[in-house]
Amino acid sequence: MHIVDIPDGQPRCWWGAEPEIYRLYHDLEWGRPVTDDRRLFEKISLEGFQAGLSWLTILRKRENFRDAFSGFEPSLVASYDEEDVTRLLSDAGIVRHEGKIRSVINNAARAAELIADRGSLTAYFWGWADPVETPPSAEIQSTTPVSTALSKDLKRRGWSFVGPTTVYAFMQAMGLVNDHLEGCHVRDECAVARRQALALDL
Repeated sequence: MHIVDIPDGQPRCWWGAEPEIYRLYHDLEWGRPVTDDRRLFEKISLEGFQAGLSWLTILRKRENFRDAFSGFEPSLVASYDEEDVTRLLSDAGIVRHEGKIRSVINNAARAAELIADRGSLTAYFWGWADPVETPPSAEIQSTTPVSTALSKDLKRRGWSFVGPTTVYAFMQAMGLVNDHLEGCHVRDECAVARRQALALDL
């Protein structure tokens, strides 16, 4: 893992330089704390769709996914029926994988249960956040003990397509951990924002 400064001279994580859609995602979204239930549900849903694919594929289709899944509002998606499944399977703008589509619908219902239990998805997921700012590992990690435990808890609650690798990618993207490399020009910004999020009464 290393820092690059192409194409604009700004030091950033190696994966976030090209293409432009990745660069914007890296600079403006990845690792910045999210405390909005809809966005949290969207991201964990899209991470499930990514399984076996590249994030670039999903990122390029993200707006289509949002249109297809009612903006990833859990209460709306939880009400989907077989007619909606058929509609989604015919939508060329998204990944037409029946298991993943049904998983999002199932997880929306489980999200509603979790909100009833914990008050919000934000309160639940941020309860798993690393409270200490630590440097990213020198080796690329795909799972951690925390992501494994969170995955296990979600599965116990009936969620699907939430394996430890999927969950860790979700945690990285939503700012539950800060895995921007040392020297990346947005690492410190994300660190400050994480401290602010952790200080909130979620």
